[in-house]
Amino acid sequence: MGGSCSLGIPSGKGPNNVGCTDLMVDHTIQGTFLRLYYPCETSASPEWPPWIPKKEYFNGLADFLKISRSLGDRMFSYLYGSYTVPAEWNAPFKPGNKYPLIIFSHGLGAFRSLYSAVCIEIASQGFIVAAVEHRDESASATFYYKDQSTEQQHQVSSTPEHLKEEWLYYRTLKPGEPEFPLRNQQVQQRANECIGALNLLTDINAGQSVNNVLNLHFDWSKLKDSMDLCRTAIMGHSFGGATVIQSLCRETKFKCGVALDSWMFPLDDEVYARVTQPILFINSEKFQWLANIMKMKMLDANTIQRKMITIKGTVHQSFPDFTFLTGHLIGKIFKLKGEIDPNIAIDLCNKASLAFLQRHLEIHKNFNQWDPLIDGMDANLIPGTNIHLPSANTE
Repeated sequence: MGGSCSLGIPSGKGPNNVGCTDLMVDHTIQGTFLRLYYPCETSASPEWPPWIPKKEYFNGLADFLKISRSLGDRMFSYLYGSYTVPAEWNAPFKPGNKYPLIIFSHGLGAFRSLYSAVCIEIASQGFIVAAVEHRDESASATFYYKDQSTEQQHQVSSTPEHLKEEWLYYRTLKPGEPEFPLRNQQVQQRANECIGALNLLTDINAGQSVNNVLNLHFDWSKLKDSMDLCRTAIMGHSFGGATVIQSLCRETKFKCGVALDSWMFPLDDEVYARVTQPILFINSEKFQWLANIMKMKMLDANTIQRKMITIKGTVHQSFPDFTFLTGHLIGKIFKLKGEIDPNIAIDLCNKASLAFLQRHLEIHKNFNQWDPLIDGMDANLIPGTNIHLPSANTE
């Protein structure tokens, strides 16, 4: 692929090597499915996993973009099929510390591996990050397993040979269907899935054994007592930003939230008054609009820290990995790239997030060197929003 030699997902800049593995507990659609990024031991011959885990995800992306699957498969395989994630696949977990835990929620039409730049950087700085793959039909694609055995009602846990992969693709709105009821139902399910992931990791931290349906060679017992569950936060992009708010409302074990270019539409109005934790909104310059920002402003509070910054020259897709893997022309056509260098943008996003997490999870690191970013103090940041607000609501 000519001209793409410089394209690739950036590696973590923190002091830890990063490993990643996938975990599916309970093979049914009600189970938990996530990708875990974690500080790892270095291995002699690290294997990096493919960025797109299975070809069915190309079908889902095609459905989401409303193009034919055969065209989508050819196009995505050509553009993105060869990329890998710069994290060591199933590498041994690095014990000896209690790491804070972050649950990450993806956006509409995304899935668990598409935010690896953000997740890897945060894991490299000494966090465990669990990127949930949602099964609310907002992911472009995901899968679970159906039990093919005849005596399935009697089986507590199915044997792998009885399980058949079942794919669940993005659900588009039907003609004339109102959008809010669907999105509101999805955001509730997404919050359940994030809380479910937190509960599963809490069990793993307590030393409970885990039956990973995916049968990967990773020793989950090494994670016993490895997580500092008093220091747990939630992050997400777009629909995942709304999921952050919904999850904070429902689960106070999440001590704070970081919402990247949130899409606030799915949330019920009564949720806003019920969120008691600090939130950092990191917005792109090109995606936001007045009604959406006004919903974020409904979370403003005198006694709880609610912060908003906007990264100049960014678009909505400046947060997922596509922005690093797409050449200039295609990046502009599909709005996968903004005017700003994507590395500068994601760096600002990550540093502001880390400073905010240090502040509200009471972590003793040096991330407070980036505190000014939380207030938008940088040539590439706008404090608050670039959207013109009615005068009573200006920052």
